[in-house]
Amino acid sequence: MKHFTVLLSLLRDRPDFIDDIRRNVKVERKSVSLLISSCFFFAIYGAIIGSSSSWMQMIASAIKLPALYLLTLAICLPTLFFFDVLFGSRLRFSQYVALLMTTMATISVLLFSFAPITLFFLISVHDYTFFQLLNVGIFGLTGLVGTRLFYHGMRSLAERDALRLQSEGLPKGELPDYDPYYKSDELDKIDDFDEAGDRPAKFRDFAPPDDVLVTTKHSSLSTKNNSDLLNTRLKLLRFWLVLYALVGSQLGWTLRPFFGAPGQAFQLFRQIEGNFYSAVFNMILNFLGF
Repeated sequence: MKHFTVLLSLLRDRPDFIDDIRRNVKVERKSVSLLISSCFFFAIYGAIIGSSSSWMQMIASAIKLPALYLLTLAICLPTLFFFDVLFGSRLRFSQYVALLMTTMATISVLLFSFAPITLFFLISVHDYTFFQLLNVGIFGLTGLVGTRLFYHGMRSLAERDALRLQSEGLPKGELPDYDPYYKSDELDKIDDFDEAGDRPAKFRDFAPPDDVLVTTKHSSLSTKNNSDLLNTRLKLLRFWLVLYALVGSQLGWTLRPFFGAPGQAFQLFRQIEGNFYSAVFNMILNFLGF
């Protein structure tokens, strides 16, 4: 039960949960709890889609669906970690694991929320192609929402890092009270999001107190350099999210079947042929009668 309590805390107050990961507060415990709860929800949804074929396919899909998301995370995590550290992040590897586990847990909960709808169409519509396309849409939607939330969380952390680097890059002799201020708890008050949920609303106007003197020359140079670094980091993050989606979708195609084609004997894995994207295109043509 405590594992689901951690998941609920993520769903109810995501900014504070992400901030706890940034502070390295019980990161390992959070990762384990999110892993257990997300695997549970993935297994339930996998069992539902696998039950369209046979009980053996139901068990296999209940195992393969959690494995799909875990393998995708394991394949893509090193790229994210090393590129992000290269461009200013000071988070530990365990913190990146926890951040990605928040995405995995969010997607699993969203899939579980679609379970009654999927079960309804499984019972009422006996069309294998329609059921496949329905689930492709559900997986795509939940993945999009999960990765979007992950992007916003990583963006807020990147902006904090940019602010920290700006303070560290200025001459301390000219800024006697600058570092202590930015290392104080004042930064922790920047938690309110704007109406679009895009970035902390106070971040844009955040500035040191009036008694902190910042010379124009060093201030403008440091701000420009860190702004460029932040933009590069966010571009790489967006590229990584696209890579994550490509790896996940193709890995899902490699681990198929998850549904089990009607009239065919149970197969744990099928021969690798083609790719996920051409298969979806052919499914759409087949569904439309072409």
